Amino acid sequence: MLVVTYRKVFFALSGIIVAAAIASIAVFGLNFGIEFTGGELIETKYAERPAKVAVEAQLNELELGAYSLRAAGDDEFILRVRPLEENERNNVFTAMTQVGEGVGTIERFNSVGPTIGTELRNKAWIAILAVVLAIILFIAIAFRKVSEPVSSWKYGFIAIIALLHDVIIPTGLFAALGYFFGAEVDVLFVMALLAILGYSVNDTIVVFDRVRENLRENEEKNRREDFELTVGKSLNQTYMRSINTSITTLVVLLALFFIGSEVTQDFALILIAGVLAGTYSSLFLATPLLVTVQKWTTNSA
Repeated sequence: MLVVTYRKVFFALSGIIVAAAIASIAVFGLNFGIEFTGGELIETKYAERPAKVAVEAQLNELELGAYSLRAAGDDEFILRVRPLEENERNNVFTAMTQVGEGVGTIERFNSVGPTIGTELRNKAWIAILAVVLAIILFIAIAFRKVSEPVSSWKYGFIAIIALLHDVIIPTGLFAALGYFFGAEVDVLFVMALLAILGYSVNDTIVVFDRVRENLRENEEKNRREDFELTVGKSLNQTYMRSINTSITTLVVLLALFFIGSEVTQDFALILIAGVLAGTYSSLFLATPLLVTVQKWTTNSA
């Protein structure tokens, strides 16, 4: 298959995209929400939303320090700010709800202490690490009987490379969105990454499993077949399934992005990026890497 023959081209493309994502994270950083940093979220709804500069002018008079004010929907503003004292909070409520002749109502108020925020961030990292370890264990067990020409642990190692690819790309995208549009890393972002990990590894294992079955069939029929040919044949047998699954998933996510609320749009966008990256990695990165690893092993033997 062309994917295997021209695998270096696809490796280079992946490398460029991942490098751009890492650069985005390094330059822009991640804009952590109040769930992870501590602070307060105040959502205000208006009959007719006032100008953003008018609200900011009133907030600036309160000397709150750094804050984030974002429009939501057609008639709301969402304010994210450091933890406030009772009197400061009341002043903010007044500033948000009484802007010129416009009158608003507080629709939502959340407060997270800095200690709880740090604890949630640590738990998020633990959750991601636990999922990765579980995936490694699953692959090690599922492919334990595969030893030739690529050992089982190398399947797991390649799967982890693909997972890193699939997580780094949407994270880099989100870093840029956070810098330019104020998108924040919150619990939904972590949930999206976990969903991407599960989706991506499933896509990769489907192709790996087909490689394993074809190797077993070759062995049972005492058929000598070049490993590169076996991998290419396995891709031919599975790529339409992967693409069709991705398309149906993307249709749902695009509907969620365009029709869903402001809260779910960032979540849907990260999943869209993750599904695209995961489909690409399972077909154009992980499986061709099997051939590369096999050739390295043969040459070093």
